[in-house]
Amino acid sequence: MVSEREVLRVLQSVAGPDGKTPLPESGAIAGLAIKDGKVYLSLSIEPQQAASMESMRLAAEKALRAMPGIETPLVSLTAEKHGEARLAGHGRMTGTRSIGIPGIERIIAVASGKGGVGKSTTAVNLALAFAALGWRIGILDCDIFGPSLPRLLNLRTKPQVEDRRIQPLSAYGVKAMSIGFMIDEEEPVVWRGPMVMAAVQQMLRDVVWGELDCLVVDMPPGTGDAQLTLAQNVALAGAVIVSTPQDLALVDARRGIVMFNKVDVPVLGIVENMSYFLCPHCGERSDIFAHGGARHEAERLGVPFLGEIPLALDIRATSDSGKPIVVAEPESVYAAAYRDIAALVRAELEKGRVRAAPKILIE
Repeated sequence: MVSEREVLRVLQSVAGPDGKTPLPESGAIAGLAIKDGKVYLSLSIEPQQAASMESMRLAAEKALRAMPGIETPLVSLTAEKHGEARLAGHGRMTGTRSIGIPGIERIIAVASGKGGVGKSTTAVNLALAFAALGWRIGILDCDIFGPSLPRLLNLRTKPQVEDRRIQPLSAYGVKAMSIGFMIDEEEPVVWRGPMVMAAVQQMLRDVVWGELDCLVVDMPPGTGDAQLTLAQNVALAGAVIVSTPQDLALVDARRGIVMFNKVDVPVLGIVENMSYFLCPHCGERSDIFAHGGARHEAERLGVPFLGEIPLALDIRATSDSGKPIVVAEPESVYAAAYRDIAALVRAELEKGRVRAAPKILIE
């Protein structure tokens, strides 16, 4: 197994950002991880150096690729340093820039203020609903610590790397990428922040996505550093917020809206997931998490309410089986609910502009 010391010794032959100092001595290495013949290297640079430092990144990849025992070197540049982003007028974030991805018409985030609200299931079914409506779709699972996409799409093979580009996997007509494709399902990821963002950048920019009408990004739950950095550095066309009806989840959803508002990402609307429970035996409806809270919150904040998804056995079972409800039971009322939400989001995005995010005053 290749050691960290051996990697750093090889990188001594690569000049750092100043063109003179060896890379390991330059202070530019923000993170380094080695696993199963793969090396993940994150290089921190000044934002204005992004274009000029590409040659340094390529030199580092070339040096690592020549090492015995290294199958895939993954080297990425991160242009945001700790403490760089700051609050400016009206509570917005400055100090970073968003970059688009060639071939991808638009990128949207599916986010939640907390985990456990069904965000990943919603993101996958929304992506499949977009595809059913005729869009060319990709989905990126950005939850490094708890990737769900391999199970949701029943994808177990590892992506191929050709000419230093990662080939996405495909299921049900949708291109897909997740860190979960590269590690065992039960293997924990114990990376620090810079390595997480390096992996996300790699999956965004070094994947052969091809021509897409929309890339759906399944964001990590919460509103921490990883979520904020991703929202700032990716040219998002908008965000869909997923929440359950109860007050506790809505408080967290509100935080997510505030975060996107601060980085000027339009909020496309709120989805109320697990809106009500339908008994699989008698069909009786029960509002076990209350009902209508997300609709009321959307009205209060001035953002669109996109729809309700029930807590239903069929949605859970099809998700666990790796064939989500939109493709497993396309004629069901549940699949229709996802398609209706997708149609609303698509119509808003195809206007050529998106609704401005709300200004929220919390007293």
